[in-house]
Amino acid sequence: MTHVTLATLRTADAAETRAFLADVPAEQLVAAVRETSDAELTAIIDRDEIRGAAVEGVLGRLHEYALLERLAELVGTVRFDLVRGGTVRERHGLVLDHGTLKVLPDLPVSEPVDVVLRTSVVGFVRLISGEANPGLDYLAGRLRIEGDAMLALAVGGMFTVPGTDAVALDPTTLDPTDVATALKGVSAEHLREVMASGFRGVVLDEIFRRLPDFVSRRRAARCDLLIGFRLLGHPSGEIERYVVRVRHGVAEVTPGDAERAGERRDATITCEGSDFLRLATGHLSAITGVLRGQLKVKGDRGKALQFAGVLDIPSAR
Repeated sequence: MTHVTLATLRTADAAETRAFLADVPAEQLVAAVRETSDAELTAIIDRDEIRGAAVEGVLGRLHEYALLERLAELVGTVRFDLVRGGTVRERHGLVLDHGTLKVLPDLPVSEPVDVVLRTSVVGFVRLISGEANPGLDYLAGRLRIEGDAMLALAVGGMFTVPGTDAVALDPTTLDPTDVATALKGVSAEHLREVMASGFRGVVLDEIFRRLPDFVSRRRAARCDLLIGFRLLGHPSGEIERYVVRVRHGVAEVTPGDAERAGERRDATITCEGSDFLRLATGHLSAITGVLRGQLKVKGDRGKALQFAGVLDIPSAR
């Protein structure tokens, strides 16, 4: 099998770019993207002469390395706004309809769509090749989403590992360390935007699902804590509630606000969803949050801080 590289496109014109992207086997094309650095991808593809042709060529091959079962479930129109230097250089649409794909080149901004994905050309290529996790890119601000966030993440989660039928990346399965790393330097405004989107449920579900894994058995060995959480900032005004029990070094999470017979909650922590995300990823300490009023504690404040002290919060790389 001939080894394919994207270096062929360094001096290609639009017609040559279309021909190259149409002829290269999908598996080899994805592999070539994965072995090319961001700087090289920018120099090769983000040229005014070929950028539009390259984007259309990549979108036109999507069905060949998408997971057909997932693709069959998607319905909607996605617009990709590709930016460089803060300016949109390309706008292209993609209509998904139960397994069929239709590319809409140079889609006017006035055309109605279900979701807009705004990223760089390199970010687009990484996303479409299944190499970048759209969930992490969204958290980090490298990918901006306007509209149906779950459709956007589904698009990013339908690609296979080259040469296999395995999902390349599941945007709804977030590694805690990767999330902590993605949030380094992210503005509070952006986090509020993320936690006001359809991605909020995914983030909270993952945090509370994994929370028992973060409890230090040694530090929590003699603990008996019952801590409630009330999370604000849902677009509907709904308050999400969880109860966490830590006993004999083990944590158990229960969605909702119910207490078992004979139990009395030690403390209830109320905060914005975005502040809870920062707390759960090591970007906000419990003490700082309490002192600043970002974490409001009802009940035994000492017990609430003791709970924070038994957690091994993932740290950014």
